[in-house]
This record gives sequence, structure tokens and C-alpha cells, in this order.
Amino acid sequence: MRHLLLSLLFVVGSSLTVFAQDVTETEFRVAGNCGQCKTRIEKAVSIKGVKFARWNKSTKMLKVAFVTTAVTADSLQRRLAAVGHDTDSHTAPDAVYSALPECCLYRDNAHTH
Repeated sequence: MRHLLLSLLFVVGSSLTVFAQDVTETEFRVAGNCGQCKTRIEKAVSIKGVKFARWNKSTKMLKVAFVTTAVTADSLQRRLAAVGHDTDSHTAPDAVYSALPECCLYRDNAHTH
């Protein structure tokens, strides 16, 4: 019985730790054009500590919720730039951007879908 009680206390304590995490929700602009962009953007930020991420093709806004002890908005924006998508704070390297599929090119006079 004592073992069962200790096990129960451990489970309850572990659950409280999960709920005690500091989660923040934010939105920021991420350049992109199409469904391929949406997939790439959301995949780039689907990492441990991110609770959800949704990019809106029309508004170009990424809504994301994350655990603040594991992730920062800046680290997410750096990840997005690394896969070819500019944010207000970080610009994708030209070589990475130019390797995107043609429909995903959003700079200069590139067409949008």
C-alpha cells in the first residue's frame, strides 16, 4: 500500500510539473507564398518545447505557443531564416532562399499565389 501511495504521489507531482511550465503565445511575420511554404515553416518550428504553430498564407503571420524555458521567439525566427523564410528579425541566407522551389520565392518581384 505504501508503494502504491508513493507511486501515486510521483505521478501527481510529475503532472503538476507539466502544468507549471511557462507557455507563451506570440505571432510574427514570416515571408512565404504557398502550401509548400506553410509546410516548411510549420515543420521548421515543430521542435521540442513548441506546443503549436500555425502559419496563415494570407496574412503571412505565424502564431506559435512555446515553453519559455526551452524556446524563444528569436530562436524560432532563426530556424525559419535557416530554411529560407525571412522574418522581421532575421533574413534567410541568399543561397538557402534561392534554392527554394520557384513558387516559394517571395522576394523582389517574385509572384505570389
